[in-house]
Amino acid sequence: MVRVRAGVVPVLFLLVACLSFQQLCASDDTVFYDSFDETFEGRWTVSTKDDYQGVWTHSKSEGHEDYGLLVSEKAKKYAIVKELEKPVSLKDGTVVLQFETRLQNGLECGGAYLKYLRPQEAGWEPKIFDNESPYSIMFGPDKCGLTNKVHFILKHKNPKSGEYVEHHLTTPPSVPSDKLSHVYTAILKPDNELQILVDGEEKRKANFLSADDFMPPLIPTKTIPDPEDKKPEDWDERAKIPDPNAVKPEDWDEDAPLEIVDEEAEKPEGWLDDEPEEIDDPEATKPEDWDDEEDGEFEAPKIENPKCVTAPGCGEWKRPMKRNPAYKGKWHAPLIDNPNYKGIWKPQEIPNPSYFEADQPDFEPVAAVGIEIWTMQDGILFDNILITKDEKVAETYRETTWKPKFEVEKEKQKDEEDVQGSEGFLSSFQKKVFDLLYTVADIPFLSAYKSKIIVSHQYFVHYLF
Repeated sequence: MVRVRAGVVPVLFLLVACLSFQQLCASDDTVFYDSFDETFEGRWTVSTKDDYQGVWTHSKSEGHEDYGLLVSEKAKKYAIVKELEKPVSLKDGTVVLQFETRLQNGLECGGAYLKYLRPQEAGWEPKIFDNESPYSIMFGPDKCGLTNKVHFILKHKNPKSGEYVEHHLTTPPSVPSDKLSHVYTAILKPDNELQILVDGEEKRKANFLSADDFMPPLIPTKTIPDPEDKKPEDWDERAKIPDPNAVKPEDWDEDAPLEIVDEEAEKPEGWLDDEPEEIDDPEATKPEDWDDEEDGEFEAPKIENPKCVTAPGCGEWKRPMKRNPAYKGKWHAPLIDNPNYKGIWKPQEIPNPSYFEADQPDFEPVAAVGIEIWTMQDGILFDNILITKDEKVAETYRETTWKPKFEVEKEKQKDEEDVQGSEGFLSSFQKKVFDLLYTVADIPFLSAYKSKIIVSHQYFVHYLF
């Protein structure tokens, strides 16, 4: 058996990793890569537009020596961009877009996506990069309210109309809800296939030309409703109509009430007519600091009359109501088939002037990578942004840059959950009881008893915990 001295294996691993990265970085298949080991200042351009006041910082990922690009302030807009050495075509072979994000403080409302921008000839400048800057692809997490998805949006020029249209991937993956590092990968293949991976696992496969995979579809419909077509005035869309020959029966009383007094009802034996349902609390005393002039005359709070607890009822007895057997409601003529029914009107279809045919998308080249987001949370860390033409290169980066961090974070999270599981059970249970009772107390018909419910809860918590 060969024995290896402690510390040698980690060193060997680092050497191998370094060699691997030298080969990857030197590879022609790696179009762009930024590990943020060095500060972004002087390499990335921060937008100077007034709307974007968020401060970017070069910061370590929590618990690691690894650096990234950090969103440092809450409730701000952020914009920063990095130009590529030369534009990359998305038409020639496979292209892989990949980056890491870590939502260190969670993400309740905000974005953590990247924009892959067109050349500046399309009408934008790095120093004034904003949400209007023209992009080819937008990709990454977005979460707010009912929105929870990993965006993939292709901005494609219609060759007939000349209009740029945003085509959104349908049923995109959801954003992981933890605070760990995650890696997002979009693989664009020459056969029009798109793969979306989260942490190296395929979450969505689509075809750029499929009408089911993008909304609106990349290829428009051949026909469209004629916007000039108008529904004829005599077009009848009613499938059923009231029978014009129907007559209300003579014995139909529309004024009969829904309920009537039950004359057969008898007052229960033992009913206490002279007893009120509530009485003043005999144990209540006026507080020592009560001031009659400022607070008014003190009145004891009401409690349920204990005599009424065992009796069938207290106070004035009244006969209950019952459903009126003569009630029929307002009379309406029965419905019959409409002899003039023509169906639901639709405008006629005409050829779509924007329709075109294509064997593949006419992707615009990518000349820069930008982050333009609005977020209510800070602590969003971007790292290891990669554009490559080789899926294996992207996989190697995931294994060597993302996975080691993720495993450490996952293990730490498990340890924290174990501690919470053993020490935090009672406090968690107490909170659930508290929330439930407050919810019950807010039910309208129980609102009068809210204070008693809350006091009962406090005694319960004191006794149990």
